Amino acid sequence: MSSRKGLLFVFIAAVLFSIGGLCVKVVPWNAMAINSFRSIISVILLVIFARVTGRKFKLTPGVLIGAVCMCGVTTLYAMANKLTTAANTILLQFTAPVFVILVMWLVFKERPKRLDVITCIAVFGGVACFFLDSLGSGSILGDALALLSGVAYAGVFMMNKFPGADPLWATILGQAMGAVIGFPWLVRETVFTGTALAAAVALGVFQLGVAYMFFTTGIRTAPPVSACLVAGIEPILNPVLVAVVLGEMISPLSLVGGAIVFISIMVYNVLSSRQEKRAARTGGEEMGS
Repeated sequence: MSSRKGLLFVFIAAVLFSIGGLCVKVVPWNAMAINSFRSIISVILLVIFARVTGRKFKLTPGVLIGAVCMCGVTTLYAMANKLTTAANTILLQFTAPVFVILVMWLVFKERPKRLDVITCIAVFGGVACFFLDSLGSGSILGDALALLSGVAYAGVFMMNKFPGADPLWATILGQAMGAVIGFPWLVRETVFTGTALAAAVALGVFQLGVAYMFFTTGIRTAPPVSACLVAGIEPILNPVLVAVVLGEMISPLSLVGGAIVFISIMVYNVLSSRQEKRAARTGGEEMGS
């Protein structure tokens, strides 16, 4: 598969991810119950997909680490969405690239570049705006969980770097963990209206299942920086859908923080891409001479 097709798959996945904020808000269940229900559906679909594509399961350290990160992303995201605005949740989760930089530095000993450091400072400045705002609105726990989901999401983006990596099976195992953890809450739910069930099924089928079919396939050929740029459609669409359907708006201070986070990550991705192309071009010229 070409890198262009891989980017298209990542784009489709990001669009499907973006319905999460709206659907989680619509379903009147405990966040753990929601995550369990959608994960059960998603795991069934992804196991079928794995069998059809001939991807055999093999438990490795990389798959296990990736699974823990995936479980953290889905569980923390659902919990945060119930405790703070959809905009805060997705924009704080979008800090993931900064945590990738920090992990690469602290764990893999890859010294951050000046651009990396500047981006980290800018992003954490944006995060500070969210928490200053949440102190007054009472949503500080939701914002904290959303930020932790960004830490876990960084691990998801790094799944290919772990030993014995297999993003698809790490995703399946991680979502299975989330299904098991939230199941005690799911069996206690009593509200099963048509709207609630439709939204919950949409989360399992489209926002997790089909989305991760496209995502785990697309990142195999899509350049990481380009994939991050394309995935930037999610933090735009997610709060817009919630605002249009439910009227939930982001506060001015959180809007400033979100703008800082989003613009910082986008500028970082663009400049990083240019630096990589320049380095590749320079290397090619040196080899040619």
